[in-house]
Amino acid sequence: MKKIYFTILTGLGLFAAMAFSPALNAQVVLKSDSVTMGQYYANEIYYSMKNGETSSFIRNSWDIAFRTKIMSSSIITNDGTSVVLWSYPKADTAGWATVDTSGLSTWTRMFNDPTNWEDGAFSRNAQGHPDYGWGRYNDQTHDVVGDSLFIIKLRDGSFRKLRIIRKNSVNNIYYFRVANLDGTSQQDLSVNCNNYITKDFVGFSLETNLAVDYQPVKADWDIVFTKYMSIQPGGQPYPVTGVLSNEGVKSKKFFPVSLDYIDYTLGTWDSTRSSVGWEWKYIDTNYVYHIVDSTVYFVKSLGGDIYKLVFTKFAGSSTGVIVFETAKVAGLGITGKTISGELSIYPNPAVNQFQVSYNRVSAEPALLELTDLAGKILEQRSFESGSGQLSLDVSGLGSGIYLIRISSTEGSLTKKVIISR
Repeated sequence: MKKIYFTILTGLGLFAAMAFSPALNAQVVLKSDSVTMGQYYANEIYYSMKNGETSSFIRNSWDIAFRTKIMSSSIITNDGTSVVLWSYPKADTAGWATVDTSGLSTWTRMFNDPTNWEDGAFSRNAQGHPDYGWGRYNDQTHDVVGDSLFIIKLRDGSFRKLRIIRKNSVNNIYYFRVANLDGTSQQDLSVNCNNYITKDFVGFSLETNLAVDYQPVKADWDIVFTKYMSIQPGGQPYPVTGVLSNEGVKSKKFFPVSLDYIDYTLGTWDSTRSSVGWEWKYIDTNYVYHIVDSTVYFVKSLGGDIYKLVFTKFAGSSTGVIVFETAKVAGLGITGKTISGELSIYPNPAVNQFQVSYNRVSAEPALLELTDLAGKILEQRSFESGSGQLSLDVSGLGSGIYLIRISSTEGSLTKKVIISR
């Protein structure tokens, strides 16, 4: 449907109203971008919604990683590779010398929580403070002291026994012990997280016994294209390729909607680690990947700006190319907040016509948009000030639910209107 623009502005003009409309701004700046993870998704790609790709790093380079925050006990595994962790069920730390892996195939595998960076694989048995899974908090020293043993399968398929001895919280240093299952090649190791404090995690290779600095500065990225372990609907873990979010980044998913959908103000923001995730694609019976139709994401970046994200192509493991479109739809003075004020629609339900009244203390100009539930703009009007009244003819629209949204530089306000015949 062709968009029809109306204005009742005097002096300001429609152009000024369009300049602060998040919906129109999104359409203007829409652009295509891509990342290349490589064959079999060898690289993980860190991405800034504002600046594009930040860095690329070989994913198969570390086994475990320590969160660098002083007030954190999170230790994750590289579960997008072949790394697998088991909590040793036969003894606590006193059983280090007599580890027995008979029955290992029946033990519960431990993976990172797909929704929370703080709930790493080593913490999956946590019972809540002071029990953090791999250890307990000591309220005298403020250290977390290890009380568990673990068996870990590394990227190369070999096995180790592993004990996190403690986290020296004051100095932000982890101490841990690793050895072959038979006790040979035992090493007492440490990682000083203060050396990597601008990053969220520092990796560690249990093959080389060296730290791996694999992340860019935390403030420089919003999302990462990577491979990780997801929990499937049946409860089974399965490795997937998708998008994880930096802590503090939020997103919303809208489905099914048209791809020009722009109303990010509806719904609630999802702040979980895998809020974008992997389900924007699927594979058919011929092992060909497709993008899920009618799916639009909005991502609120670390900087607070809001971006539209639409996936358009997934090449699969041959190249790892992912193509998508992005558009900044809120920022530079557009708050994305709900504005206060009175918005009334009468009659509602309507038949062929309804009145819209808008009253607000602010004298800021505002833009009215009538859209369907898919976000398609059906009509626009402009208010010169914070208050106004107008009539909309909807005789050409079918019965159903529509949205009226008032937008200004201060935010937006949305209400539903029903057309019933």
